[in-house]
Amino acid sequence: MAYQIIDGVRVWGNPEAGALAQAKTCAEHGNVVQALLMADHHKGYSQPIGGVIVYEGQISPSGVGYDIGCGNKAVRTNLLAADIRPRLGRIMDDIARNVSFGIGRVNSEKVDHELFDDPDWSVYAAIGHQEHDKLKKLARDQLGTVGSGNHFVDLFEEAGTGRLWIGNHFGSRGFGHKTASGFINLAAGREFLANAPGEKMDQPPVLLDLDSELGDMYYRAMKLAGRYAYAGRDAVIRQVLAILGADAELEVHNHHNYAWKETHGGRETVVVRKGATPSAPGQLGFIGGSMGDISVIVRGKDTEENRAAFYSTVHGAGRIMSRTQAAGKMNWKTRTRSGGLISEVQMHEAVRSFGVELRGAGTDESPFVYRKLREVLDAHTETIEVLHVLKPIGVCMAGADEFDPYKD
Repeated sequence: MAYQIIDGVRVWGNPEAGALAQAKTCAEHGNVVQALLMADHHKGYSQPIGGVIVYEGQISPSGVGYDIGCGNKAVRTNLLAADIRPRLGRIMDDIARNVSFGIGRVNSEKVDHELFDDPDWSVYAAIGHQEHDKLKKLARDQLGTVGSGNHFVDLFEEAGTGRLWIGNHFGSRGFGHKTASGFINLAAGREFLANAPGEKMDQPPVLLDLDSELGDMYYRAMKLAGRYAYAGRDAVIRQVLAILGADAELEVHNHHNYAWKETHGGRETVVVRKGATPSAPGQLGFIGGSMGDISVIVRGKDTEENRAAFYSTVHGAGRIMSRTQAAGKMNWKTRTRSGGLISEVQMHEAVRSFGVELRGAGTDESPFVYRKLREVLDAHTETIEVLHVLKPIGVCMAGADEFDPYKD
């Protein structure tokens, strides 16, 4: 057994005090079956990142978080990394130029999708015409945009085979953010589009009964935002395949900020994973490391420990340094930073030494701010097996000082 039980919370890896305190707070509110922390855990908003809270008959909008459906997609292409190395710099320029990072859109080619005819848009119409029209327009405008923060489009070389992979990481963008804030507002008796008061990181979770009108509406809206996130990641992968002139031979796609209805131990539950990857037996997942580290494709094991983890595992390496600690405090009026433990020179030297062609990114996403992925994977060896090890050769992210209220 690789996990500890600390005050009832099942903890993989080294316990981080702030995240553990948040998990304990979550465990003390609502119909909680179990609280867990994956090995990449750290503090988040209300529910820790890398935290899994299992409920009976309830769902938590604050637990799922503001980036509903944030997740990863990876595809193995029909190319070898060696095929593109001579033109890697030009390819990364094309990705940076044609894929929209940050809050804006670099091209006018909006992505249409059948989900805009999804019947679950009626949830927003029931709230109000203004809310429906505003969120649907935002969703149309941002579909296929990546955002900023830790969201990326990467090219990888598979260890041992040299195969070229594409990976990306982002979620439901402004549509998901406004959906989350809207339902948190409604739960507190505020208008859906109201400006929420300053909320504390360690506040108790917002809980909705699934059989209530509001709980059912949130669940339907969350699923719609999840389908939207899938559609966005699909669209970006198609863009990059076109730039490469490649085909996809294998796809791995998963959310890690979401709530799933699942049966565990014969019991109907709602598993709220924030920064945690589903890992049911045989299920594939793509777990990203930092830009100076490996990423992996994993498969869930059929083991007692995986059952104890409620079929959950890590979603990444896990931060060990906050954005402000790493990059310093940003003054958006003057667009200057002060303080910060990591310099651009340090970051670029580390990335170059790892053999990565980098476009965009700030020091708050440098390799120094994350654990080593292998360390957190080692804590979960009884729950997942690593099928493919991927080394980044090209990383593209939003610019260092890109303002995006919907990041992370």
